[in-house]
Amino acid sequence: MNHQNSHLFIGLSGIISLNIFSGCSGSKNEQKQIYHPNIIFILADDMGYGDLGCYGQKLIKTPNLDLMAAKGIRFTQHYSGTSVSAPSRCCLMTGLHCGHAYVRGNKEADPYGQLPLPDTIATVAELLKKAGYQTGMIGKWGLGVENTSGDPAKHGFDFFYGYYCQLLAHNSFPAFLYRNGVKENLSNEVVWTSKNDWTRGNGSVATKRVTFSNDLFCNEAITFINNHQKNPFFLYLPFTIPHDNDEAPEGHRNEVPSLGIYENENWTPDEKAYAAMITRLDSYVGTILSKLKELKLDSNTLVIFSSDNGAENKNVFNSNGGLRGKKRDLFEGGLREPLIAYWPGKIKSSSVSDHISAFWDFMPTACELAGTEIPKNTDGISYVNALLGKEQKKHKFLYWEIMDGVWGGKGPKQAIRMDNWKAVIPDAGNESDTIQLFDLSTDLFETNNIAAQHPEILNDMKDIFSKEHVASKEFPLKREMLKKN
Repeated sequence: MNHQNSHLFIGLSGIISLNIFSGCSGSKNEQKQIYHPNIIFILADDMGYGDLGCYGQKLIKTPNLDLMAAKGIRFTQHYSGTSVSAPSRCCLMTGLHCGHAYVRGNKEADPYGQLPLPDTIATVAELLKKAGYQTGMIGKWGLGVENTSGDPAKHGFDFFYGYYCQLLAHNSFPAFLYRNGVKENLSNEVVWTSKNDWTRGNGSVATKRVTFSNDLFCNEAITFINNHQKNPFFLYLPFTIPHDNDEAPEGHRNEVPSLGIYENENWTPDEKAYAAMITRLDSYVGTILSKLKELKLDSNTLVIFSSDNGAENKNVFNSNGGLRGKKRDLFEGGLREPLIAYWPGKIKSSSVSDHISAFWDFMPTACELAGTEIPKNTDGISYVNALLGKEQKKHKFLYWEIMDGVWGGKGPKQAIRMDNWKAVIPDAGNESDTIQLFDLSTDLFETNNIAAQHPEILNDMKDIFSKEHVASKEFPLKREMLKKN
């Protein structure tokens, strides 16, 4: 393993003595003291495992996130819900992996937007709201638009500001955003794509750039924190950067108000802008942490930072940390993501955890922190103990699938991680699926398929693949469609 990637398997660096739950031991009438920390979950969009300085990045500057890691904990083996946006966010919100989740691909719906999440499915926001939290969602949603079952207002969020539709969110200088279901026009002027295009007319490119949506998201986040500083709150803050604008011409797809410190670098225009977007996102994190400290909320606020899936190819930056694959792949480069958690006085500074975790763990983690019951049907395991440096319960396995064959070439796809074993089915549609098997402890970059040498492991993986994929009407496998016909 080279030096650049040695951070991937760094062990836990410290034991933290301060517990969230405490009481006088030995008393039969012992009452656990439950803290109700504010919870802020900041999500990047299409940012790779290697895009931050604290995860090995050499060219892009991320001082605030690096400081957040230095004063908190950095996870080295954390995974997104899957390797594209909508289903990954569904896993984060519902505590279910993609074999059980309702949304398993970037599927469009009428009148516009993505397949709406049914309002009968519980989200982490609903559970926290019932526990007494004020809840806000600012940024990109992607699980249904206004006046559908997927409206965030029907999923526990008291406040919403941003994009309902992730196609609209491609443009970071949009014509409008929504506030609690009401359209607010901005000063930007845009040209819309054709209704005959794959975007169905919902894509756009700004011809007059005035207001950058992510700047507004940061401002709204500060307002939300100010307004709810006296009561427990949950703020879900999914920014839209560094995702590019697929509808813009080459050289203009990574949209940002200024190239900043990268203006004179010997990179392509899109590479300069990509770096500038990540550094700008880093500045938002700094603004939020400063506001928490100013209001003396930092010691009672857990801030988590991650990204929804791996990056597209950004070779100059080695965005996916040298890992195989990218966005829409189920190899490590499409799934493994940074996870940084910051909670002064509770999480020991400069902690590092190699606990294997995934997006669906956030719901049980948040429920434990809020002192509310964890749903029995979740696929997740609370990682509160890992945050605190205590002995942490482990997953028997993690399971992924993605039903996005339009963009991924072959598809759908499935993958499992079990201890250090990683199984991948690049084309999970036919009866004769070919399973590739890797040992991540010796082959982190998934270059040596050893399936033939380990038939017993392969049989275990086949059993998990079969059991964890629950058939979906909206996202059927090809073999399920053939059987139906």
